[in-house]
Amino acid sequence: MADVIVVGAGNAAFAAAVSAAEQGASVTVLERAPRALAGGNTAFTAGAMRFAYDGVDDLRRLMPDLTDAEAAVTDFGAYPEAQFFEDMGRVTDYRTDPELCEALVTQSRPTMFWMRDKGVRFAPIWGRQAFKVDGRFKFWGGLTVEAAGGGPGLLEAWTAIAARAGIEVLYGARAVSLIADDGGVRGVRVKQGGVTHDLPAKAVVLAAGGFQANTEWRTRYLGPGWDLAKVRGSRFNTGDGLRMALEIGAMPTGQWSGSHAVQWERNAPEFGDLAVGDGFQKHSYPFGILINARGERFLDEGADFRNYTYAKYGREVLKQPRQFAWQVFDAKVRHLLRDEYRIRQVTRVSADSLEALTAKLEDVDAARALETIHAFNAAVRTDIAFDPNVKDGRGTTGLAIPKSNWANRLDTPPYEAYAVTCGVTFTFGGVRIDPSAAVLDVDLAPIAGLYAAGEMVGGLFYENYPGGTGLMAGAVFGRIAGASAGVAARG
Repeated sequence: MADVIVVGAGNAAFAAAVSAAEQGASVTVLERAPRALAGGNTAFTAGAMRFAYDGVDDLRRLMPDLTDAEAAVTDFGAYPEAQFFEDMGRVTDYRTDPELCEALVTQSRPTMFWMRDKGVRFAPIWGRQAFKVDGRFKFWGGLTVEAAGGGPGLLEAWTAIAARAGIEVLYGARAVSLIADDGGVRGVRVKQGGVTHDLPAKAVVLAAGGFQANTEWRTRYLGPGWDLAKVRGSRFNTGDGLRMALEIGAMPTGQWSGSHAVQWERNAPEFGDLAVGDGFQKHSYPFGILINARGERFLDEGADFRNYTYAKYGREVLKQPRQFAWQVFDAKVRHLLRDEYRIRQVTRVSADSLEALTAKLEDVDAARALETIHAFNAAVRTDIAFDPNVKDGRGTTGLAIPKSNWANRLDTPPYEAYAVTCGVTFTFGGVRIDPSAAVLDVDLAPIAGLYAAGEMVGGLFYENYPGGTGLMAGAVFGRIAGASAGVAARG
């Protein structure tokens, strides 16, 4: 019998397991997937983590490998807690739960240092969050650090840390239901190798992800058309943890009709492919324009830094006819496109003239697309300098749908276009927890012995989220949930 059972084996789950072990608890982790496919959505992420820091000294403490030469040519800036709070409020229309948001922001920095002390390594996000202008890098959008090796590297680090802590991980072990009575949760019913059996425990942490891989639930909660979206990550995140909690009276909370959804390779497979990872995403759209099947633009590509729009723009693509769009660029910005545009599994067309390019845009009204591009070109302000590192104000005038920043005329061949659809990352609806990460029931009383972390926690995100906050929230609330479960189990 384990003191604590953790359901899930991604970033939040391992943070919970390690934190519980710190309290002296014996811990068993249940992973539904086989080992080769383990790790939930963590295995598919780029590993970016948003946290509050005061300046380069904090970063050098977190990343001791950062050299003096690298620091000298880089403006890392600062990301104070006040800015983190403001970003969380602004992008969620100030709906984010105040208690959860406070825990996320104030615990982000100590949690990062805790992870580093445990053995997780971090590195600056050179290629994706800073462009070199006049010999100097400038980070933008409040996001500076990623786990070394991205999501797979983070998962590898957590797995090694758990092994050193004596934590048992059972693969191919699907949690079927919670064992509970009037006194609270007593363990988990598990199906492994075709056999169902009960695993008793003194406390359980649910960290099994959202319901994004459940087509029926997506349609039920997110709405019509969401059954046609791609799933960015694990096919095993079908809402089992949420179902188990709700079955014993947990209070649902947050935006069950909302999700983190991005622009994703149109012809990507139904679920994420670990061999490609996050390479199907297409996040350089601020430097081009998007064209739908009618040959029209439909959103402000430069409304804000990519970090603050990418998680909601997938939904806008899903709303378009046939659920797709083309991102269009010219040669002036080719060097700014992220590495994901260079993978083999990409739907791409190129041409030396706009007429030839629009003719190649499959399923698009080519004549209208050409008109749209010409109208955009005529509307671009050229009196403001283009700068990819700041919100440069180089926009358009006179268009029904403006482009607010980073507007460049499409006038330099060769031209390129990439086909995208909607890729769902995770769902925003979840269970209600208190500041100790205890799951609350429908009467808002803690369910004894039950805690939750990661994508299963509702109330943090609404409509949108700041990039890098998902992994950070998983680590923060995983650490809190694990500590609470460990203390309860040992107490």
